[in-house]
Amino acid sequence: MSATNKINARDFRLYDVLHSRRYSIDYFQREYSWELKHIEQLVTDLCGAFLNAYNEGDMRQAVENYACYYLGPFVISNKETKRSIVDGQQRLTSLTLFLIYLNHLQKKLGGNESLEGMILSSMYGTTTFNIQEEKLPGNTQPDDRQRVFNALWKHNEYVIQEHDSATARNIAQRYTDIANIFPEELLNAHILPYFLDWLRYNVIMVEIAATSDDSAYDIFESMNDRGLNLTATEMLKGFLISRFSDVHERDTINQRWKNAMLQLQSYGKEEDQKFFQAMLRSQYADTIRQGGKVGSQNEDFEKIGTRFHSWVRDNLKRISIHHENEYEYKTLISTIWFYHAAYLRILEAQKQEQKDLIHIFYHSKWGVAESLSYPLMLAPLTVVDDVPTQNAKMNLVARYLETFAVLRSVNFRNFSASSIRYTMYALVKEIRGKNIDELHTILTNRIKQSDVQLDGITKQKFRLHGMNRSFVKFLLSRISGFVDTEIEFFNKAQGHSTNFTKYYISPGAKPFEVEHIWSVQFDQHRDEFDQQNDYEEYRNYIGALVLLPRGTNQSFGDMPYAQKLEKYYSQNSYVQTLHPKSYISNPNFLQMIQRYQIPFEPHLEFKKADIDKRQALVQRICEVIWAW
Repeated sequence: MSATNKINARDFRLYDVLHSRRYSIDYFQREYSWELKHIEQLVTDLCGAFLNAYNEGDMRQAVENYACYYLGPFVISNKETKRSIVDGQQRLTSLTLFLIYLNHLQKKLGGNESLEGMILSSMYGTTTFNIQEEKLPGNTQPDDRQRVFNALWKHNEYVIQEHDSATARNIAQRYTDIANIFPEELLNAHILPYFLDWLRYNVIMVEIAATSDDSAYDIFESMNDRGLNLTATEMLKGFLISRFSDVHERDTINQRWKNAMLQLQSYGKEEDQKFFQAMLRSQYADTIRQGGKVGSQNEDFEKIGTRFHSWVRDNLKRISIHHENEYEYKTLISTIWFYHAAYLRILEAQKQEQKDLIHIFYHSKWGVAESLSYPLMLAPLTVVDDVPTQNAKMNLVARYLETFAVLRSVNFRNFSASSIRYTMYALVKEIRGKNIDELHTILTNRIKQSDVQLDGITKQKFRLHGMNRSFVKFLLSRISGFVDTEIEFFNKAQGHSTNFTKYYISPGAKPFEVEHIWSVQFDQHRDEFDQQNDYEEYRNYIGALVLLPRGTNQSFGDMPYAQKLEKYYSQNSYVQTLHPKSYISNPNFLQMIQRYQIPFEPHLEFKKADIDKRQALVQRICEVIWAW
């Protein structure tokens, strides 16, 4: 084989993949496009694999003998000293984000582990990040990855700008997701170094390197277009259909199965597999691995997540196949169609607001991981439930999950899948097949017995920080939508929409953004603050924040509050409540105050005491919105 066409494949430890090795991404490659579900799977899989191997009391050297984790291949075109990523830039970018987060975390916990070389490297007096975009000739500006990576590396946060590319926005959002996803078990100064060792030296990737771009892209196409293995869904179909002797019946089931899976895949290429995982976990699985326990093994929950077709074959009695006759298999197929229809309604409800499934929509914007939420929403359903009953049950569970996520968030508490999986899966089993009254009682008790409540808004002084901007926008969107809806007359008079979507998604309009009522001018507030840090903390309180269309608040510049107040009166209902005019000739608004005992009041000035009052106001509105 000539040197110009040579292809090498070799396994590397993650440390060797990234340490002091620079990779370029061709400028014509697609944007960084990973979503929450992708980064969640990466982080939870890595953390879960480590926790499955970790034994309390191990010496650090024992990590060398922990099981390795295969993270898959990546393809590069290797020319001279330049390594150009052809396939794998999404994963390598995400791993860099994860390492930046871990670097900040270990320092916060008092560690001094060396991760810098896997993130940055120096050459000829220049330090750059190891993953960087190739520039067009003549372009000397920092690329999006470098710019956002740099802010995250130096400040542990990046504020998304109006003209940011999709890559910049996604990188910043996924970094925030990592902080929310990372399991509590590893937020430990003793255990974290073990995990860092395991990540560096026990996580394996295969580098497939070609010495020409043509060869590299041929490999990429071959890996993605040919020789696809049967999926778990297809293997399950083959097993079930083989149980029927009549050829016509087999064909009927096969055709309906194909159509049903195509419906699911229209929402995502792996949605069919996610459906079976959710259905089987919701109705049949009994056990789940306890993370961090000595000798813990994968149980029903994990086995369904990896090879659900095998789990079905191994657990026929669990799914009511006792005699293995055709009648039992027909019943199972009918059960699959029932939950398939319900699952499709969940997916559709996540796309836009529907009155009877509204909390599924809200929860999809801020809530618990799909691997837990989907089984929970399906768990109380029974095959004799009509559609209205099914919807009522699923919406009630989604309402609980939304409330749970809000309670955790306003108290600065984590709710990553790995940290709540055992608790949530116990709930799956508890609510299976329950009627609506029983379900409501169980979920209400769970909320009331929670160790965190909405009073965290005032007690914990809930505020905006670098890692929670998405949640703050969600919270303000729910509050603003609630106020709009309650002041129906006011909405009609001003032409305002009444739904959450307007604020959180802003379809066809300038997007709403989280804005500070106080400007960045510390000098304007020296009468109440001696230290700028104290001022910044108050400025970020939820009571000092509103939602405004992009660019609106900036146009007010550094106006004194009295001038801003007149501008605010032309904005949405929640912002208008700052102004005294909102309390005149506005019976619906005044009735709302009386009906819910919400402490609205005008603010002719906006001092510390005013922010404290607005903070309490936010807490009361939240208590109304998420009342049980």
